[in-house]
Amino acid sequence: MAEELQIAAGSRKEVYQSLIPQLKALIEGEDDFIANCANIAAALRQSFNFWWVGFYFVKNQEELVLGPFQGDIACTRIKIGKGVCGTTWEKNETIIVDDVETFPGHIACSSASKSEIVVPIVKEGVVIGVLDVDSDKLADFNEVDKIYLEQVALIIADSIRS
Repeated sequence: MAEELQIAAGSRKEVYQSLIPQLKALIEGEDDFIANCANIAAALRQSFNFWWVGFYFVKNQEELVLGPFQGDIACTRIKIGKGVCGTTWEKNETIIVDDVETFPGHIACSSASKSEIVVPIVKEGVVIGVLDVDSDKLADFNEVDKIYLEQVALIIADSIRS
């Protein structure tokens, strides 16, 4: 397990490229899924100073339930197809929202959130949860975030022992 996070200087892409192997090292040898998600959320927030970073997990194929996160308190339960997280679950695709006020049915857990990216976490072809990242800046996410946060979602899915 990594003891300390080394945050690279440079572009967001360069920070992700430095962070991804550190995330793998951080959870290596740890089989507790919740602990791994908690550390990954903390590492993402620490590296990028995002407003909010966390996870929601599918429960009984009915709703997403809040998991480990970093940031202000959050919505606890989200139905499939509702808000950005529920829509990501339903469509099984990453969604980037430049201005959350323009997203139909957006769930405002915090008025400070201005933009958002939500990535599905897929295990054996089934969405088991989502990685949700919010920013207090408009249009703060792009294709670079999509590419690397999808890699983070794979790391998370791969850490689940069957």
